[in-house]
Amino acid sequence: MGRTILMSPVALFSTLKSTLKRGALVAAANWPLTIIQAVADTLFKLLVAAPLFGGIFLVALVVGAEPGTLLSLEWRDLTTTIAASLLAKPLVLAAWVGALAVVVCGGSLFVFLIKGGTVSTMVRAERRAGPIELPPLLPSVVAQASAYSVDAFIEGARSLFPAYARLGLVLMTIYLASGSSFLILIASLRSAGEGWGLTAMVTIGFVAWITLVNLVYLLTQIVIASDGCPVAAAIPRAMAFMRREWRTVGGVFLVVLAMVLMATGASVLATTALGLIAFVPLFGFTFIPLSLLAWMLRAIVFQYIGLSAIGAYLKLYREASQGLVEGRVHGHDRLREIPVANRTSAH
Repeated sequence: MGRTILMSPVALFSTLKSTLKRGALVAAANWPLTIIQAVADTLFKLLVAAPLFGGIFLVALVVGAEPGTLLSLEWRDLTTTIAASLLAKPLVLAAWVGALAVVVCGGSLFVFLIKGGTVSTMVRAERRAGPIELPPLLPSVVAQASAYSVDAFIEGARSLFPAYARLGLVLMTIYLASGSSFLILIASLRSAGEGWGLTAMVTIGFVAWITLVNLVYLLTQIVIASDGCPVAAAIPRAMAFMRREWRTVGGVFLVVLAMVLMATGASVLATTALGLIAFVPLFGFTFIPLSLLAWMLRAIVFQYIGLSAIGAYLKLYREASQGLVEGRVHGHDRLREIPVANRTSAH
């Protein structure tokens, strides 16, 4: 990777601006991916919500309470009641945990399958796009980055699914180990009588750790799709890419994080405003359709931001690598490198 690490603030700003602009344009040129990702994410959340709400009815059957009464409780009281009731009935708890595990695993495999088609399409789009981030910004120029097709998406999903499933298994293992360690540490701090300050610091550290894990996970997905390498080889490459390009990768990450936070804030404000509409007699009937519309727009916006980030990271990784590698993870195609001179002259 031949990029110089030391970079002036002006050069860094210019690089980040062009990189993020290119990523956003590549994502816009392949807009069906945003819809597909939004639908897949919504389906996954609905699948996970089914056993969670099912736990309420299980508790209602165990304690003999009405589900409506349980739903009327505050979320803290509801969580405590469900946890205490399920712990008192080991068989019921085992059935609920088994149902949740099946749904989470099955939904995760579905998400990994869709992600394979999405990232593979973004890789092809970023490679074939010319200098679309440079003016003039014309529809015909942006259309050069369009690489989406149903057949290509299915082929990319099929070829990358085995590697993405193994990578997802690693991610879920890290999540489980990190979450268990965090809960044990918090419980030990509370039992030792520690104040909220140390607990808050541990929580912040846990959130930072999960954020770092998610970044490495995303970059590893990009490396697998770009280089056609297995998970064992992709993880070290992704971490090496992060170390050598920490300023540009960190800059893109911070900008994307700021966009996500702003979008989250706007979503919270919109949800609050819609909640006020529900109490207006004349417009109360519009609450449900407006809420569904806001939910759809929120999902589309967040997925577009995520795809723009993937496009930006793809540009950085392509420019930092020694050559573009074409091929599939489990394919039998020969790997072909494009000389660096040809790549730099194209952009």
